[in-house]
Amino acid sequence: MLKTLYTRLALGLFLLLLAIGLLYTFISLYSLREYSASVNQALHQDLAKNLVSDRNLVSDGELDRSALEELFALYMAINPSIEIYLLDLDGTILSYSADPARIKRNQVSLDPIRRLMDDMSLYPLLGDDPRSHDRQKVFSVTPVPSADNPEGYLYVVLRGEEYDAAETMARGGKVLEMSAWALLVSLIVAMVAGLAIFHLLTRRLRSLTRLVADFKNNDMSQTPSSTWHSNRWRDKRPVVRDEIDYLGVTFDEMAQRIACQIEQLTDKDAQRRRLVAQVSHDLRTPLASMQGYIESLKLRRDRLSPQEQDRFLDIALKEGRRLSRLVDELFELAALEAREKQPVPEPFPLAELVHDVVQKHGQAARENRLTLCLRGDPALPTAYADLAMTERVLDNLISNAIAYSPAGGHIDVVVGQADGEPKVCVRDSGPGISEQDLPHIFDPFYRGEASGGAGHAGLGLAIARRIMTLQGGDIRVENAASGGASFCIRLPAHAPSRPTL
Repeated sequence: MLKTLYTRLALGLFLLLLAIGLLYTFISLYSLREYSASVNQALHQDLAKNLVSDRNLVSDGELDRSALEELFALYMAINPSIEIYLLDLDGTILSYSADPARIKRNQVSLDPIRRLMDDMSLYPLLGDDPRSHDRQKVFSVTPVPSADNPEGYLYVVLRGEEYDAAETMARGGKVLEMSAWALLVSLIVAMVAGLAIFHLLTRRLRSLTRLVADFKNNDMSQTPSSTWHSNRWRDKRPVVRDEIDYLGVTFDEMAQRIACQIEQLTDKDAQRRRLVAQVSHDLRTPLASMQGYIESLKLRRDRLSPQEQDRFLDIALKEGRRLSRLVDELFELAALEAREKQPVPEPFPLAELVHDVVQKHGQAARENRLTLCLRGDPALPTAYADLAMTERVLDNLISNAIAYSPAGGHIDVVVGQADGEPKVCVRDSGPGISEQDLPHIFDPFYRGEASGGAGHAGLGLAIARRIMTLQGGDIRVENAASGGASFCIRLPAHAPSRPTL
């Protein structure tokens, strides 16, 4: 239960409110005590002066001791919360109204007395309590018998021992009960309000948690049907208001990316299975052919003419070369995919390279009764790529065009430029590529409908695409309007460095 964020927030809120409530209660009681003392001293600041004048304590400039004794007895009965003391000019206690057994001091400090007499607005101002060695209380004071020629001071403690006893009893009873109820009610109201606010604030987190759980339960293979974006916003652009919205939008993007990657991994696994099957098939075919002809040659050598023996050997040799070429392509593609084979770019004239490659394949085109033509503008921008790798790509494209073009057809190799970069297109007059095969034409071992028996399911186009990607160029294919397929490669142009001064 304590593992949920909502429960932890509720517990934290309770502890915080409890600490604040206790601190507030302490501060309130302390402030109330100070406020009560200030009010008490303000209301009774002239009490000592009025006692002297009303009770006729001074007669003919002399303090009437008998009247003072009557005053002590009277106020102990009428107002037991005050205590009256007669002090001399040094602060020594001469007489008092309190119980003698409770008096702990013989003298009080005159400093607060003089400060209050100088400025009667300085309250609460505390003076010494004769009943304690360390306690101080509010007081009222006046000089006697007169301010012109004082003989001492009438010192009245406004909150005497009886007042302290009554206050302690009240604080221990009704005041504490009221404070406890007030604290309890405040905590309940604050907790209910806080829990409601936390419920609203964590609602989006709970929604996000459900989305994550749904995504997990779907094996992360597809994005949740209800995304954070669709839950929160109906427009096309998510508005990020705070961290929770940012987390939700980020989760949507992450979920889509993970689902896409899992889909890609699934496709890659399917391609890997197909690759293993295709490799097995393509390796087994020439091996079986070689084995069959060699076994036939061994078993029937005495019955075969020299011409038939040479034909069997030629076929076995041809299949061996086919097998060798397939194995070489497998190693080449693996090296390119693992980036073990990296291009070494250099500037070179692409038109001259294309011319040499076309001349190299001229004999093969003539043997297949094909017309191989080179057209276009030879004034191309200087290419910046790996010369050998680029030649490898051109060899593959022209070889494929020769293999798939019917006798009497033609192959056009067109050089040009696009956006300032050199470009070469190889266009054949073959059957073209079906629309369903176009997206997969560069996949390893992909067999299209038009592959027929023209060689094996090739790796050449997959190698060509990987080479162009590593060189920073690209390769594209489309069906020509006049028939046949058109493969185009584009290479980066060489940017000559400026001489430094």
